[in-house]
Amino acid sequence: MADHDLTGFERGTFAHDGVTRRILRRGTGPAVIVMAEIPGITPKVLAFAERVAAIGCTAVLPVLFGTPGREGFPASDGRLKSALYTASSMGKACVSREFTVLATGKSSPVVTWLRALAAYEHERCGGPGVGAIGMCLTGGFALAMAADERLLAPVLSQPSLPLALTKGRAAGIDISAEDLAAVRGRCERDGLRVMGLRFRGDRLVPGDRFAFLRRALGDAFVAVELDDSDANPEAALPPHSVLTEHLVDAPGEPTRAALDEVLDLFRTRLLEQPQEAAGETPAPAGGE
Repeated sequence: MADHDLTGFERGTFAHDGVTRRILRRGTGPAVIVMAEIPGITPKVLAFAERVAAIGCTAVLPVLFGTPGREGFPASDGRLKSALYTASSMGKACVSREFTVLATGKSSPVVTWLRALAAYEHERCGGPGVGAIGMCLTGGFALAMAADERLLAPVLSQPSLPLALTKGRAAGIDISAEDLAAVRGRCERDGLRVMGLRFRGDRLVPGDRFAFLRRALGDAFVAVELDDSDANPEAALPPHSVLTEHLVDAPGEPTRAALDEVLDLFRTRLLEQPQEAAGETPAPAGGE
């Protein structure tokens, strides 16, 4: 795909606790926080956001790294240019204190900012609550955000942190024990469901990570695990990005079925529940 000029997306900013980041928005209705994968908000991430808006939600995309709208993969940029851009985005994330890349049993500090964004967008957009999806490096953020009761539909697409460099890191995810206990309590008390997506052969998202989530959350963890052969064969990289680079967007395709499951979760949790289901909403923690 070519670079996207962001036509159709509203641009703004959000500030919390001294940190201001750019925001893209599209649609109306309850908010879904869409957190991009490395290298950033690519055209295919924007295409996913358009699907979220099409079901009647507001897709809200915080700019956490990279250049919004830039296509970052070899087919369009050339391999060297693409590799340098991807490495730059990954490098900045790895050295940033906002992202916990290697530690186990710890939520990334940026999650506090993301929870504040979700609170603000809930107040702004209305509805019973908020959805969130993280992809790759941001995958686990959606889980940690679910410690906040405003978040009704968390989706973890190919959650890749902590980097699976050791067996212990492969069998965990980037969330603190306190946040995980809060999410588990919501699953038991409120019927919260957490959806996770991965390709079975993806070394960045080992099977032990999903096994850990099954143990931690029980039946509340809904795993969508695809064969590597289900991935788009035209993608430049090995099977990884279920809903973007490796999506085969055609009826009957397993990745398209996975996309439909994600949209169904947002639809049922955010659009088909009465407003009072979420209880009273605290005041937002920040603003534009």
